[in-house]
Amino acid sequence: MKLTFFGAERTTTGSKYLLEVNGHRVLLECGMFQGRREKTVEYNTKLPFDPTRVDAMLLSHAHIDHSGIIPILCRDGFRGKIFCTDATADLCNIMLLDTAHIQEQDAMFLNKRNAKKGQPLIEPLYTQADAQASLKQFQPVRYQKPMAIVDGVTATWIDAGHILGSAHVVLDLEEGGRKIRFAFSGDIGRGRSDILRDPERPQGVDVLMMESTYGNREHEPMDNVNDRVCAIVQRTLERRGKLIIPSFAVGRTQQLLYTLHKPIEQKRIPRLPTFVDSPLATNATEVFRRHTECFNDAFRAEWRNGENPFYMANVTFTASVQESIAINDLKEPCIIISASGMAEAGRILHHLKNNIEDARNTILIVGWCAQHTLGARLASGDKLVNIFGEPHKVLAQVETINAFSGHADHTELLAWAKGVSGPLKQIFVIHGEEQASMMFAADLRTLYPKSDVRVPVFRDNIGL
Repeated sequence: MKLTFFGAERTTTGSKYLLEVNGHRVLLECGMFQGRREKTVEYNTKLPFDPTRVDAMLLSHAHIDHSGIIPILCRDGFRGKIFCTDATADLCNIMLLDTAHIQEQDAMFLNKRNAKKGQPLIEPLYTQADAQASLKQFQPVRYQKPMAIVDGVTATWIDAGHILGSAHVVLDLEEGGRKIRFAFSGDIGRGRSDILRDPERPQGVDVLMMESTYGNREHEPMDNVNDRVCAIVQRTLERRGKLIIPSFAVGRTQQLLYTLHKPIEQKRIPRLPTFVDSPLATNATEVFRRHTECFNDAFRAEWRNGENPFYMANVTFTASVQESIAINDLKEPCIIISASGMAEAGRILHHLKNNIEDARNTILIVGWCAQHTLGARLASGDKLVNIFGEPHKVLAQVETINAFSGHADHTELLAWAKGVSGPLKQIFVIHGEEQASMMFAADLRTLYPKSDVRVPVFRDNIGL
């Protein structure tokens, strides 16, 4: 048995891990690398392994940094099944098509500019047809129900509390009479979510592969979120500006709507016109409606009692490009929630382009942004940024709230690790920037002094 690391080691994007058991190859995740455009093209267009030799794929959740290269995997020769929870399959059904559409639209937009400048034209990473074809290979599974994958590999998905349908994948491996329980954390939720259940802890684990996105940082407490949101809204109102929020369409947008719902109901802030300008977010909210089995007990009770914070009277879900463009003509204060969360693609780029140089406006960053993304540059205080290849001064106020994170912070990660039982002979620390992964690995060595704790690098091939 061996494991090869092909992404999200000492960084947070492009998750890909290849497990070999009994001569079979099982791929865990097939995520898109997100960052500098030249690196994005380099890392995403050609897979670092042969897709035709992969027998099956296991997916922890639908976020694009974990699922976004599935269409390329299938286009380039993978013919096996893609196993994931039912909610994850439904989300991928919309997210992969949306990502393909964004790739096509961005290529078209940039090619118009390139043609004028006599520069080479570019191709989208993949097309909607590629994405649609890959969806035929998805095989939904249920939480807590073991599934035979290939000879010697049985997988069980347990709730990770990160986004709708997210899971830790627990693999029972057997080869030559030797048995190993291997647990892959996927992305670990914070717990105490307004909407989702708390993350579970795998038990009886021999080998653990664990994320470390916030392995060296703490989030601000959720207790302060409503007060901070109210203050940011009020300051923006005083300037008669717009509040622009780059947001992940899945999970983060629904959480924001819930968070805005509470102070509006308490009359702490006015019922401002709020636009969810993302077809993906609109479709994702419908997926939420269909998968109430993923909700925690309190939110499920609210839902069943007829309370629906996702569809307040002041909220408009825009559909067409014309509706999106019309938002920029509004002169009155409003809230615009638009994807992508790292401000790397989609309609949010157009809203930032049109509003970033107006000091009345506020840009609110509410999620993790990978290094070198536009969202990260805004959060770090850059005063000049490129949007669609053109420089723009950052005159709008930039605020950040990291309490919304769907990822457990340092303390929460350690608490989750303490709850994992078993020999834990090997621990692999992945999905974190290098400093975060190294520091969290040091904490795990203290917590588990008898474990072999490693921070892999790209193409590391390690026996289990």
